Amino acid sequence: MNHIDTPHGIINAASQRFFGALGENASEVANRINTEPAFLAQLAAFATNGGFQPSTSQQKAREIMGAGMFGVEDAIKHFGVNPSKTQLAALAEVPFTEEALAECKDTHVLFAVFPLSILDIRAQVKGEPSRLFYDQTWYNKEAFAKDRGEIGWYLIRKTPVENSTSKSWDEQQALLSTDDETPKAQAMVYAIIGHYKATGERLFEKIWVRCSDRDSDGYRVHVGLFDAEGLDVSNFWDDGRDDDLGLSSARKSS
Repeated sequence: MNHIDTPHGIINAASQRFFGALGENASEVANRINTEPAFLAQLAAFATNGGFQPSTSQQKAREIMGAGMFGVEDAIKHFGVNPSKTQLAALAEVPFTEEALAECKDTHVLFAVFPLSILDIRAQVKGEPSRLFYDQTWYNKEAFAKDRGEIGWYLIRKTPVENSTSKSWDEQQALLSTDDETPKAQAMVYAIIGHYKATGERLFEKIWVRCSDRDSDGYRVHVGLFDAEGLDVSNFWDDGRDDDLGLSSARKSS
């Protein structure tokens, strides 16, 4: 609900509480709100992001990556996370050099990944206007779907590894450079859904990509075909080859 639709009584009460809390600084802050657009934008962002302020490292990363970055503030807004001080400290420094980010800004997306499992994410977006997950139950009890991953920054390629389709798992792994690795399904689902919620862009809309996880039967997990029916989570044996199955990759941190 925007401020126009919000009852005036609520707006007025909030304004009185806010400026009352400022005490002797109320006049100065009010003047800056009225005359400094940058200050107003910063204040609004601070309030919207639950009081979070990006670190210098995060600000530099945002300058480089632009819409290709899903930061802490995006996770707060789109996944409803409530970061602890420990989590914020763990994410304060982006573990990629500015040179690496500049090199990857057109091919990768940078994510502040919080410990949300695939099942957590699916439940969190269940009420979205657009369907974001295929109607699947096969992985409900799978360990990989319950895995909440590790908090950290992930620099994930927006497309499959080049020339990785129609190849087995081992053949695909041979294509990875020493700077890259195959992420878990949790990180890939977090990135795909988070990027869509933040930008409206569907990654891996017409293709699947293998992840590093295996399901309980030993098959390799893959995700993709993120079309209007939602994101598909499936599996395939390592020796299998398919024209629509490539390999996911993420840059190793510095």
